[in-house]
Amino acid sequence: MSDQIEVRKANLSDVDGLFDLINYYVPDGIMLYRSKETLTANIDTFVVAVEQNRVIGCGSLSRLGTDLIEIRSLGVYPEYKSKGIGGLLVDELERAARETGVPKLMALTYATNFFQRKGFTVVEKEIFPEKVWLDCSTCAKKDRCDEIAVLKQLD
Repeated sequence: MSDQIEVRKANLSDVDGLFDLINYYVPDGIMLYRSKETLTANIDTFVVAVEQNRVIGCGSLSRLGTDLIEIRSLGVYPEYKSKGIGGLLVDELERAARETGVPKLMALTYATNFFQRKGFTVVEKEIFPEKVWLDCSTCAKKDRCDEIAVLKQLD
């Protein structure tokens, strides 16, 4: 990995870069659309990987209840994959999740092997009714969701 890549909390100057990265994955159904207004309002939930002032990776946390927090909007531009950036983003998100005191960290993903290497276990997504009611009910893929749920106990 380049020494020029920094992983840090996102700030308002990252909104355009976040918007571009997330929307890169929206057409393939890998990420859900997030408006610039939504990103701005939730900027404190994001971490970014930046190289030469360009957002090249991101992820965020969303609290789903008293005992569950979700990693969402996790992605890295294709040319930066397999360089350890996704792992650094998940490490930073897990650290932030632990600070909240919430005992369970989950994600919906197509990259189960990646998450398993980070200590997550594949589980049935139906065990997360909080997620289903929050996002899944409005998702275009709700009746044919092919994402896989992963879970990590933080306590």
